[in-house]
Amino acid sequence: MHEESDWALIARAKQDPEAFGLLYERYVGCIYNYTYYRTGNHQDAEDLTARTFYRALRRISHYVDRGAPFSAYLYRIAHNVVANWYRDNSRRQIISLDELVTWVFRREEPASLAEEHENQDLLLQAVRQLPPERQQLLILKFVEQMRNAEIAEVMGRTEGAIKSLYHRTLEALRQELTHVEYGREEITGRTNHD
Repeated sequence: MHEESDWALIARAKQDPEAFGLLYERYVGCIYNYTYYRTGNHQDAEDLTARTFYRALRRISHYVDRGAPFSAYLYRIAHNVVANWYRDNSRRQIISLDELVTWVFRREEPASLAEEHENQDLLLQAVRQLPPERQQLLILKFVEQMRNAEIAEVMGRTEGAIKSLYHRTLEALRQELTHVEYGREEITGRTNHD
């Protein structure tokens, strides 16, 4: 059986909201993952995912194909829902990037587990210091494993702008990790010499 395209489902959903259920089934996992990695909490992610799809369903009759995939439209709604949630709740933005950390600091030797855990904590601290758009970029790149062109569509930027933002983000992370590591060495050095 041939799977119906997003565009065909969108056209059907504009006339019959029940057809939107197929779009929901197709993208709910991705949007849930995105909201989870932005909030770090399963219950909040479920709520924000539901809000995202509710908004998309409410506005489906006004949806206009601008050449980007439907998923980019959903990610933009999810981004706005999460941003509003943080603003409304006056919460500090927390991001759970266990998969990113595991990918970056992957090691096989059992002896390195303590060091790996410490490195994961340092990376998470550094990532949490980044502005929300840079956190979004890292989630889309490493958790959702999107290509730069796809990220550009989701974030409403050019592919070149995404490459530049990615480079600046990695440089900021490197500097933050170097700063933290230098501070840790100073403390350790003083303790060992005292």
